[in-house]
Amino acid sequence: MTRIAKGRQSGELWDRVKLENGLVGYVFQNYVEKIEEIEVTKVNISLDNTTLQKNERVDLKIEVLPQNATNKQLTYTSSNANVVSVNSNGRLFAVSAGTATITAKSSNNREGSIQVTVYSKVIGMQLKEDELCMQIGENYTVTPIIIPPDASNTKVNFDSSNKEVATIDKNGNIKAIVEGSAKIIAQTEEGKFKQEIALTVIPKLEEGTIIFENELKVNGNQITGIQEKTTVEEVLKKITTSYTIEIQNGNGEKLKSKDYVGTQSKIKIYDGEKLIIEYRIIIYGDLNGDGKINSIDLLILQRHLLEIQPLSGLFFKAANIDKTGKRPSSVDLLRIQRHILEIKEIEQL
Repeated sequence: MTRIAKGRQSGELWDRVKLENGLVGYVFQNYVEKIEEIEVTKVNISLDNTTLQKNERVDLKIEVLPQNATNKQLTYTSSNANVVSVNSNGRLFAVSAGTATITAKSSNNREGSIQVTVYSKVIGMQLKEDELCMQIGENYTVTPIIIPPDASNTKVNFDSSNKEVATIDKNGNIKAIVEGSAKIIAQTEEGKFKQEIALTVIPKLEEGTIIFENELKVNGNQITGIQEKTTVEEVLKKITTSYTIEIQNGNGEKLKSKDYVGTQSKIKIYDGEKLIIEYRIIIYGDLNGDGKINSIDLLILQRHLLEIQPLSGLFFKAANIDKTGKRPSSVDLLRIQRHILEIKEIEQL
């Protein structure tokens, strides 16, 4: 027990004490013997394995010396609780990839510490493209999204099914060589998660063959810069060419002049019956391809964030409202909400 205070009552000496279980009471001093405090001289802290898997829980192994120390109570801290957290009993929780130092300190400031590493396994991969159309000589960089974002091993291996048509280097840079088709393959080193892009390489178009107004931004065969609720006829006015233009929805159905274009809509340009090139539209915030940004898109992104129904292809890219190239997040959800409430319009760049 610990003496809290000394007291006297009717000429007798009493001690107010606190037991180890927290109970407080009084003891007659004649039955109490004071024990001199033995201070802690060393705290040893260890783990069977200092590398933890993300979401793993494990208890620290603690040794307080000398073994007969009076007060062995310790306080635990983590140098980075976002990587590894520790509770008052010395139990660790691996939060995210990284390293952190865990420290155990006694009441007289003797301490021991250990460095812990958290490893985050790859559980999936997504690509922002499922189809590409490139002209001979063009270059395009594929940037896979590794899941989770804090994965420890982000290595991705790339390959082309037809290297005569197109090649891809270790950094995801595609080079279109000759007319034809190929599959671009991306596979994570850990977990062997694989995604493919259907690539079509077409002859290089002469400069001036197709002219887009400045507000339309063309990257490979992807077009941004189109506002929501833009009709087919409005898009056609922004493109100048002697060839025939047809605009389809994402399912390949021809759209009428008053129909809205949306994410995954296709702008197909023909020379007679021959398809010269195909462009695909991205409208940031339009996640179902109807050309409008509303509560439906909000629900789609919520389901994606909850991993109920993940987005893929251009819809995945359209959900990244801040255009960082990263996996869509709650920040993007907020930006769609602010657009719907007319607080701040989503920029279509």
